[in-house]
Amino acid sequence: MNRPEWLDAPILQASQAHTDRARAYQDHLTKPPGSLGRLEAIAIQLAGLQGTDQPTVDPVHTTLFAGDHGIAEDGVSAFDPVVTKQMMTNFADGGAAICVLAEEIDASLEVVDVGTCWQGEVPGAVRDERIAAGTANMRLGPAMSEAQLYAALDAGARAVDRTVEAHGTRVFIAGEMGIANTTAAAAVVGALLNKPAPGLVGPGTGHDAHGLRRKAEAVDETLALHREQLGGAGHLAADPWEAGRRVGGLEIAAMAGAYLRCAQRGVVIVVDGFISGAAALLAEHLRPGTRAWMLLGHSSAEPGHHRIVAALGGRPMVEFGMRLGEGSGAATAIPLMRMACAIHNRMATFTEAGVTPEGEA
Repeated sequence: MNRPEWLDAPILQASQAHTDRARAYQDHLTKPPGSLGRLEAIAIQLAGLQGTDQPTVDPVHTTLFAGDHGIAEDGVSAFDPVVTKQMMTNFADGGAAICVLAEEIDASLEVVDVGTCWQGEVPGAVRDERIAAGTANMRLGPAMSEAQLYAALDAGARAVDRTVEAHGTRVFIAGEMGIANTTAAAAVVGALLNKPAPGLVGPGTGHDAHGLRRKAEAVDETLALHREQLGGAGHLAADPWEAGRRVGGLEIAAMAGAYLRCAQRGVVIVVDGFISGAAALLAEHLRPGTRAWMLLGHSSAEPGHHRIVAALGGRPMVEFGMRLGEGSGAATAIPLMRMACAIHNRMATFTEAGVTPEGEA
């Protein structure tokens, strides 16, 4: 597959006029300026991104991308890859956490298989866009070809186009499923930030100390194998295209493609935890400026997530000690965003309420 033309479309810019107007409007609401803290900041940011005086969260959409990883054969996960297949059925049946949360926050949900290794047809409620039967073992060679990377990015972009055209989506959450994907995410972050595995590798699906050491060794060996082709050295980050191809995952690349497309189409992104954060970091390195469209949903309990947050800048909206993935942490932030918009759009101003601010009597 050749490089998709949409990759070169411009990243949209926030409206500074609407940002400034929203900030000034907040100071006229019946409260001391700044007293609602980050609720005010969220509303102001959304107003600027959406170019409106009436920011909104809805409609919300979640796309969950699934893919398997060749490095799972090296025992870097506490679970067998067969769990990916089993969870796909669970997603299709509506029994997974993100299914429940999406219903609770009234978000549409699509599950897209971009690269699981199971045989046969996927469940009817899962969209089959399999590019390969999982990635190759990145510890032995590149995880995917250039064509597969482009195909995964393209699958993510198409998911955004579908939901915008079908639902008029304003806020997008990307989730993921794939055994060993925290290992791939750690490798992507390590490559992009030029960091070793310690501090990036966490328990994932539930490793003990021995499992964590094996996982960290696998990440460091992978980065050492690809170092020359990645191009990072000293303080320099790796070539993001090579990082995504050599040490990424099909579902991670699909999420990155979705984030890029959101930034091109003016859709606000709520980033989930460690794996989706790795995809967000990849997207920003691929196309600088994508970060402006991202709100950080939650602070993952995976230890490497704080490095992603530091690199992207900003603060996650919630911290519940979650590390499930699937987009579940991002989903918990949606009610707070709705409250921020409700305050901005419906709270009375001093003039409307007949209240005289201190010092104006």
